[in-house]
Amino acid sequence: MKKNVLKGAGIGISIVLLSIIAMYLGLSFYYGDGFSYGTWINGVYCTGKSINEVNDELTRQWNYDGLTITDSDGKSYAILPEDVNLTFDYERTLELYLQKQNPYLWVDNLMKKTDERRLEPEVSYDEAVFNQIVEAMPFFHGKRDEDRVVQIEKGETGYILINERAHVLNEEKTRELIRTAFDTFETELDLEKEGCYADLELSPEMRQELALWEKLKEYQDCRIIYQFGDELVPIDAGVVCNWLKTDEQGNFVYDETGNLCTDEEKLYDFVDRLADEYDTVGAERQFRATRGEIVTVKGGTYGNKIDRKAEKEYLLAAFQEKREETHIPVYTQMAQKQGKDDIGDTYIEVDMTNQMMYYYVEGKLEIETPVVTGNISLRRGTPEGTNYVYNKQKNRILRGEDYATPVAYWIPVRGAIGIHDASWRSKYGGEIYKTNGSHGCINTPLEEVAKLYDMVEIGTPCVMFY
Repeated sequence: MKKNVLKGAGIGISIVLLSIIAMYLGLSFYYGDGFSYGTWINGVYCTGKSINEVNDELTRQWNYDGLTITDSDGKSYAILPEDVNLTFDYERTLELYLQKQNPYLWVDNLMKKTDERRLEPEVSYDEAVFNQIVEAMPFFHGKRDEDRVVQIEKGETGYILINERAHVLNEEKTRELIRTAFDTFETELDLEKEGCYADLELSPEMRQELALWEKLKEYQDCRIIYQFGDELVPIDAGVVCNWLKTDEQGNFVYDETGNLCTDEEKLYDFVDRLADEYDTVGAERQFRATRGEIVTVKGGTYGNKIDRKAEKEYLLAAFQEKREETHIPVYTQMAQKQGKDDIGDTYIEVDMTNQMMYYYVEGKLEIETPVVTGNISLRRGTPEGTNYVYNKQKNRILRGEDYATPVAYWIPVRGAIGIHDASWRSKYGGEIYKTNGSHGCINTPLEEVAKLYDMVEIGTPCVMFY
């Protein structure tokens, strides 16, 4: 009895063992054409899947937008996958990996969490087209190293250094980096950061040119700014480069310490030219008249006049001392505003053709009145020009060779010519001035000249024109 029981138990155990072996071999056979249990590749679950199935999934999720190359100027150039007919798949790498898996040892993966692997695809592209694209990039089309120079040139901005031997692209290194970056699916390649630029060796003559440049750079470093009202005129390298002293052969002159010398006469000439540009006394002006047109006004006493002697002394000292400042020039005569547009928006306008006078305050018309100006039939016409109020008086007697006339308000603008009331007149404007005009003054209705007297300030420009 006991013997039969043992025999039955042995048969049962044998059946279980055979079942387990059969199941294990079945799973081994199942994994023989696919990836073993717990296999993950690039985030894709691969257990039991064939190479083709996994390849399809991996190629669907793989994406490469190409390589962007940035040079030292910040300009970018792209190599796109479609430009070089790029293709890729994982079939070969998957085959190699599958061969390393033993399907009969799939049970080992039960003891692990996962079998996670990272595989790269095999990529192919048209290398001839790739090379054409790379060679066409502008940074490969510079001068040959032996043709690169170091020289100083003079331009509108002063002396400049042309150093073609500094920061030169290492073309061989660059080509290698571009290919490596593309083959490893990099998306960005900064040539500056990758150290693709270097300085070339210099000849003794080139070193001498660099030494001269350092002196010129120091000489040209001027930070003085002239201010004319709202206008700023920097005295920069483009200006001071013209002050360098040279000998008869055109070579720079140095002092006993080896520094470049300044030709004072050239600096003084610059001050004269600057004054010619910004002196406005008696200058011709373009003026927008109230009648709606631009008129040309010549001459007059109003304007700015620079003290040239004082400015020559200032600029020479300030330049030699390397001052850094904004400078308002010294004037022998100053208008209400400085700069080329010195009339501003507060002024008297006398339109002698239309026999009208206007007074604007900060651009607003405050007084508008007809007037009578100089008698042109007797050649006493009021002279045109841009003048200014230089005095104000009440109850003045105006005297001439043949008259002595009392007026309540006297506002002189140019010598003996001024704006005043004319009690003997009952009418103003029109063509009265042609045959019955003044001796040259601007006759104005009493009420209007009284308002002008109270409002206008000494120094206010008075623009007079026909």
